[in-house]
Amino acid sequence: MTHTSAQQRISARDLADQLAEQRVKVIDVREPMEYAGGHIAGSLNVPLSRITEADLPRGPLVLVCHSGNRSARALAQLLQQGHPHPLSDLEGGLPAWQQAGLPVRRLKNAPLPLMRQVQIAAGSLVLLGLILSNVVAPAWILLTWFVGAGLVFAGVSGFCGMARLLALMPWNKVSL
Repeated sequence: MTHTSAQQRISARDLADQLAEQRVKVIDVREPMEYAGGHIAGSLNVPLSRITEADLPRGPLVLVCHSGNRSARALAQLLQQGHPHPLSDLEGGLPAWQQAGLPVRRLKNAPLPLMRQVQIAAGSLVLLGLILSNVVAPAWILLTWFVGAGLVFAGVSGFCGMARLLALMPWNKVSL
């Protein structure tokens, strides 16, 4: 793990070995809600949006997120800022860590993952629309159309308004 301008990647097994030897610190760049749902024990949660302003620990750091996209962006931002210590990115993100059979710590107050909340809400709204269209008035079927169109839009655009709304709900506020 050397400090160069090129992005450095580290495998889950190598990271586990270096953590066991206390040679690196892990920075999880996901949002607090995601971090609460499962993270590498001992990692520090610094969301990507705050990475360049955060007071990061000294010494070699390994950046982690779910897929590797945000951690790669954080690594690039820190390198551009001239971060003085060696930086790496966990190859394959947290799923690679779990696939290697390594433990993930989950906080007790962790809400359901946001995508599961979206599935529950969307499914409930579709069922409600179908029930109301049969019991109250046929126009309620428009609710199922609206939810279906929203899900298609989310899939095509990558923007999910329902997920954004759910993320703002009080049960999704996690204090670390």
